[in-house]
Amino acid sequence: MKKVITYNLNGIRSAMSKGWLDWVNIVNPDVICVQEIKAHAEQLNLKEFNERGYYNYWYSAEKKGYSGVAIFTKQEPDHVEYGWDYDDKEGRVIRADFGDVSIISVYIPSSTSGEERLMFKMDWLARFQNYIDKLKKTRPNLIICGDYNICHKPIDIHNPISNANSPGFLPIERAWIDGFMKTGFIDSLRHFNPNPHQYTWWSFRANARANNKGWRIDYNLVSEPMEKSMKQAYILPEAKHSDHCPMVTEFDF
Repeated sequence: MKKVITYNLNGIRSAMSKGWLDWVNIVNPDVICVQEIKAHAEQLNLKEFNERGYYNYWYSAEKKGYSGVAIFTKQEPDHVEYGWDYDDKEGRVIRADFGDVSIISVYIPSSTSGEERLMFKMDWLARFQNYIDKLKKTRPNLIICGDYNICHKPIDIHNPISNANSPGFLPIERAWIDGFMKTGFIDSLRHFNPNPHQYTWWSFRANARANNKGWRIDYNLVSEPMEKSMKQAYILPEAKHSDHCPMVTEFDF
């Protein structure tokens, strides 16, 4: 059994100060994909990861204290790809290959800062779709873990009516993730759990997390050839090292 987790940490140093590494020991994932690390590897004591049995691979943004993705894994990958066929100065994509399975940690841009950033995001998404379409031809067994910064359906947001025009739930964004899934990916959480109120991010405002007024913007999307290897998927809302919570998918491969 392989346990794969995605977790936006909103700053890995902040998360570590809140006991994140002790939590990793307890939950014991085989692979953990993290986003928004807001750090470079040289800013941390990597022995702390090695002592817990994890190889660690980082792809940080050029800008200090911003964005960035990483993969921590108990099994050493055959290959690690840093970035993709895009001038990725924001550190948003890293891929690890294990035999015929590839795991990606992705941090899709937000669109909260206005029309210009939304256009950047939509261009980024189109390029990412092309990258994945090409990658699938040689690496068909894909697990794309990450913060997509998009709620897919009304069930994935606490108030779809009042948020109808909110960045992250805009029709153009929702149409993209819907189309992306239809190119051959399974929403692993919804594959096992059709229930409402399954959220992975909460605003720091208005006591949103305590009242579970959240958004589901973190996904482990699994390519269709791997459907039978999925065994269960769930979120862990009790983990509170960030304004996000972890999303877990377990596999038998």
